[in-house]
Amino acid sequence: MGSQQHHKLSKLEVLRRVLFITLGAVLVSVGLEIFLVPNQIIDGGIVGISIISSYLSGLPLGLFLFLLNLPFLVLGYKQIGKTFAISTLYGVTVMSIGTFLLHPVPPLTVEPFLAAIFGGVILGIGVGMVIRFGGSLDGTEIVAILFNKRLPFSVGETVMFFNLFILGSAGFVYSWDRAMYSLIAYYIAFRMIDITIEGFDESKAVWIISEESNEIGDAIMSRLGRGVTYLHGEGGFTGGSKRVIFCVITRLEEAKMKSIVHELDPVAFLAVGNIHDVKGGRFKKRDIH
Repeated sequence: MGSQQHHKLSKLEVLRRVLFITLGAVLVSVGLEIFLVPNQIIDGGIVGISIISSYLSGLPLGLFLFLLNLPFLVLGYKQIGKTFAISTLYGVTVMSIGTFLLHPVPPLTVEPFLAAIFGGVILGIGVGMVIRFGGSLDGTEIVAILFNKRLPFSVGETVMFFNLFILGSAGFVYSWDRAMYSLIAYYIAFRMIDITIEGFDESKAVWIISEESNEIGDAIMSRLGRGVTYLHGEGGFTGGSKRVIFCVITRLEEAKMKSIVHELDPVAFLAVGNIHDVKGGRFKKRDIH
C-alpha cells in the first residue's frame, strides 16, 4: 500500500453533498418538465438527446435520462473515480425520478421566450449545484474527457461541437424557431452553471509591476486590509530586475485597488484576473481602521 490513503469523507460532508445534489437534480427536473420540454425547447448534451428521443418515441423522459447516462458512467468510472461516479449516478437517478413525477404538472408558461429564460436559469443553477458538490448530470463531459486523450480538441471544444449538433437537430425535429429558443436556454444555463460553481463572491488575482512597489504594497495592506506577496521578476526587454506585487481581492474591492495604484504610480502595470477558488494562506480580510 502507498502512503497516500484515500481520504474518506466525514458523515456531515456526505450528508451535505447528498442534500445539495438532491436539490440540484430536483431543480433540473423542474427546469425541464415545467419550462423547457412542454415548450419543445431542448438543452445540450445527453439531456437534449433524451428530450428528442422521448418526443419521437412517446416514452417517458426520465427513462432516457437514466439509460443514456449509464454507459458513460461505466466508461468514466475508472477515469474519474468512485466518489464522482456514485455522486453522478445518484444525481441522475433523482433527476430521472423528478421528471417522472413532474410530467403530469402543467407548464408555468406557454410563452417560449419566457420558458427558455427561466428554464435555462433553473436548469443552470441545478446543474451547477450538482457539479459544485462533486457530481454531474450529463455524460457528455465524461465522453469529452475520454476523447480528449485521443483527439486534438480540448474538453470544452468537444462539448461545444457535440451540443451544437444536438441543438441544431432540434430544428429538424421541432422547428427552427424552437432550435433558436433552445440555443438561448442553453446559453443562459451555461452562464448560470458558471455563476453557481464560482459563487457570486468571485475572487480576483492582481499582479502589479511598479517602481513604487513598497508604497503600493503598504497602501494595499493598510487601506484595503489585504495581505500582499512580493515576487521577483526580470524584464524581457531590459533584463532589469522587477518587483511584482501579487494579491487576491474580491470583485467589490477592484475599483478601490485600481485607484490606489493609479494614485501612487499612474504608469504602473496592473493585471487583474478571475480565479475560481481561494484556500488557506492569509486571504482573510483585516479590519480597516
